[in-house]
Amino acid sequence: MTGIGGGVELGAQAARSRALAVLRVRSRALAVALLPAAVAVILLAGGSTGHLVGGGWDAARWAVSVLALLVLAATAAVALVVARARPAVTPTVAVAEESAPDLYRMVRDLADRLDVPAPSAIALTPDCDSWLEDRTHPAHGPPPARDHDDLSDPVGPDRRRSAAAPVLVIGSPFLWWMRVGELRAVLAPVVAGTGPAAHPDIAAARRFIRGLDAAVAATSTDGRGPLARAARGGIGGVSRLLLRGCRVHAAEMERGVAAAAAERAQAVDYGLRIVAQEQVGLAYAGWDRLLTRVALPAWRMGRWPSRLDVGVVAALTELSRRDRLAEGFASRLGERPACDLLEEPGLMDEAVSLLAARLFHGGPAETGPDWAPVGWEEYPEEVVDRAWRTDAARLHRVLDTLGVRRAAEDAAPGTDGPTLSRVLDHLTTTPAEAPVPARDPAADAVPGATPGTAHHATPDPDATPGTAHHATPGIGTATPDDQATSDPQAATASDPQAATTPDPQAATAPAAPGNADHSDDGNGTEDDDDDLAGTTPRGAALAAGLSAQLAREEARTQALASGTAPPPPGTTTGPAATGTALWDDRALPLLPLQPPRTGREILTAHITAMVCCAAMDTAGATPGLDWLDGPTLLVDGARRADLALHVRSLVETGDPAPLRAWLSDLGVRPEKPVRLV
Repeated sequence: MTGIGGGVELGAQAARSRALAVLRVRSRALAVALLPAAVAVILLAGGSTGHLVGGGWDAARWAVSVLALLVLAATAAVALVVARARPAVTPTVAVAEESAPDLYRMVRDLADRLDVPAPSAIALTPDCDSWLEDRTHPAHGPPPARDHDDLSDPVGPDRRRSAAAPVLVIGSPFLWWMRVGELRAVLAPVVAGTGPAAHPDIAAARRFIRGLDAAVAATSTDGRGPLARAARGGIGGVSRLLLRGCRVHAAEMERGVAAAAAERAQAVDYGLRIVAQEQVGLAYAGWDRLLTRVALPAWRMGRWPSRLDVGVVAALTELSRRDRLAEGFASRLGERPACDLLEEPGLMDEAVSLLAARLFHGGPAETGPDWAPVGWEEYPEEVVDRAWRTDAARLHRVLDTLGVRRAAEDAAPGTDGPTLSRVLDHLTTTPAEAPVPARDPAADAVPGATPGTAHHATPDPDATPGTAHHATPGIGTATPDDQATSDPQAATASDPQAATTPDPQAATAPAAPGNADHSDDGNGTEDDDDDLAGTTPRGAALAAGLSAQLAREEARTQALASGTAPPPPGTTTGPAATGTALWDDRALPLLPLQPPRTGREILTAHITAMVCCAAMDTAGATPGLDWLDGPTLLVDGARRADLALHVRSLVETGDPAPLRAWLSDLGVRPEKPVRLV
């Protein structure tokens, strides 16, 4: 214990010394601001006593006095902005003590064992991390008063310490995946951080740093006029200068606080913490996989899974079953889970799931017809089936726009509906056709255009409104009969100038796949051309059409969403209160999960969806949910994971033989129409 106590003292001393260095930066800045006023006072005093007289001294007195007033006014403005600017707060779901008395009791006992102040409150976040967050700023409101003991009781003997104690933020996946003992071991070094946070110098230094950071954020917005912009720029510049001066000291101060907390926490469940850290990494992997593979498809369909934390347990259990490195982890499930510390874990899970959808996808704050919760038992039908049929319907709409026939001339009657054969026949590459080269000069004029087709992008004046200006390069004016047999490479061969002479009308062609979401980065065209390099000309044109259609749909969705007024601050969202609106939700999603999909990915996803629809409608397959890979196709109750390879072969080479063989083995009839939405 002597070694532990010495380590704690060394870490605390290092943190306090760095905190004093931060405060010295503040004091020096104040001294510089007061220096003109001090000189003005000396000059005025010298003139009143008859020592500093004369025309030169009078001019100096006036000049320095005016300068001092201006500097004092600017200093007051900076100080006012720093004091009143609201520091950033992490979006969380507040956990009232009435809804989790056992969790509060565990945290209180942990603080007693560590001999540190208890956190003022507990909140959950949809992330695999835990930390302390100071919410003592006046804009955040006072900590909630509760008629309980010293964890949040404002009338106890430690009133001042408890009121200034930070909020304990816990990652919700930890509560559902970890056992009670593991959670206590993981939270020990976090709770131990309340000890250094209660020191006056460290608390003052942190408040100063947070105020500067909030001032920089507050002055980064454009002012309404030139004078306001100039004032914001000046205050922001001073704040940034002070932040740069405090940067090194603030970082070292936090390192000292973390070292002191870690040393203090060694006295509590140290051996169990080593084992629990393995669960932290496993929970992070499962949570990331669940969000990107399972939750994201549902969010795109206007559904938000209401039990994400339950899903991460299922995902990690499945991982432990598949991965030999995770063997033995599932055996812990017989112990008491940490979510039992909550009175109503289902309601908390639902609130955290809605918050995750807002943070990672930018969904609405409340449920509605276009934003409804979905349970895991309903996921295959409500999300997987609907998503596949929606993508298949979009694929056929784009094919209609391209003028592709719905059925061949010798097709049987009644087969003119949306069929898989239509897609396969269109993407099949003949020996005369070749994959798209990596780069072509004509593509610089038409983002997403295929070689030799830029001169065909003239829009049809008789086309339906809303589609002429989105014509896909090479097929903008083609008739159905012409398009069914057109060969873009043949056009290039017949007109050697076509590949280097772009048409001015081609500027209205759709953007390259994946370029809609970052059209202002200056590099989208090159990336998209590289992404479609190696694909067939027809595949590249179809990918461009799908990307343009998706961009139009997303634009309509964003336009509708922008017409909805945000909820007033302080309102509750979901089944549990998320507390006062302490964070700016106008720039959602704050943490996007994935970059925009490329054209090849969009085309592959739509073809896969069409194949799955044909398998469900003609071969009795069913949609399913894989906890690690998301939507999956089930044939006779077994997952078929070999579809992606055959679809990729069709997209990249235009060879449908592997995919047709796969369909034949399953008994899928591609010539039969499928049901769309």
